[in-house]
Amino acid sequence: MATWAEFESASPEVARRGRELLYRTGSGEALLATARDDSPPRIHPIAVEVIDGGLYAFILRSPKLTDLEQNGRYALHAYPDANAPHEFQVRGHVRSLDDTTRTKLASRWPFTVGDAAGFEFLIDDAVYGERASRDDWPPKYTLWKSGR
Repeated sequence: MATWAEFESASPEVARRGRELLYRTGSGEALLATARDDSPPRIHPIAVEVIDGGLYAFILRSPKLTDLEQNGRYALHAYPDANAPHEFQVRGHVRSLDDTTRTKLASRWPFTVGDAAGFEFLIDDAVYGERASRDDWPPKYTLWKSGR
C-alpha cells in the first residue's frame, strides 16, 4: 500500500489527473465503496482531501464506518461528469488516524468534522480512464499498482 505522496512520486501524471477529477467541483469529492464479507458492497458520496501527501476522509457513524473499521477495504471513485467523462479510481485499505494527526487535519478541513472518525486511504492500485466524449468507447486506461 502506498500513501498519496508515494503514488504521486511513482506515477505523477496519473496522480495529477486523478487529483483534478477528485477536485473537479473545487472541493474534494468521491464515491466510496465499502464491503463486509457477509453483505453486498455499499457506495456512498464522501468529502476527501489530499493534504501533506496523504488522501484523507472523515466518516460519521454509519454502515460505511463499520465496514472500514471491520476490514478496511475500499474503492474510491471520482464523481462522474457526462460532459468530461474521464474516470479515476483508487483501491486499497484505510489506516485510522492517531489523535494528533486527526486534530491537525480536522483544523485544516473545509468544514467542521465533529466526532467523525478520520482515515488515511492507502493506495494499492489506481486507474485513470480518458475519453474525448461520452460517445467514445472504450476509454484509454492507465493503471498504476503499488510495489508494496
